[in-house]
Amino acid sequence: MIQVISTHNAPAAIGPYSQAIKTGSVIYTSGQLGIDTATGNLAEGGITAQTHQAFRNLIAILEAAGASLNQVVKTTVFLADMADFAAMNGVYAEYFQEPFPARSTIAVKSLPKNGLVEIEAVAVL
Repeated sequence: MIQVISTHNAPAAIGPYSQAIKTGSVIYTSGQLGIDTATGNLAEGGITAQTHQAFRNLIAILEAAGASLNQVVKTTVFLADMADFAAMNGVYAEYFQEPFPARSTIAVKSLPKNGLVEIEAVAVL
């Protein structure tokens, strides 16, 4: 059974996709940019601020699905500039504890709204 997960505490989808899908005990989130839900704009303060905001958005979506970051088993991080890897990684480390989820980090040419980072997650209940 597929369940659509949606919350007003994270940015609404800006295309034909869901914030997350839950099937059985697995939750798949869509990639989250560092968009501040209060303003609809990217968080100000560069990669650090946008990474924190992307995590706040992921947390809100996971909570709407009855999960938390502690249940994340895999993330994918998309960076507009691999030079931002160290700064993103420093923020990332604030949100996870061992055992850390598996992760892929990919440099992309650009992200929607000219974001600097986008993070998606897979969690298991």
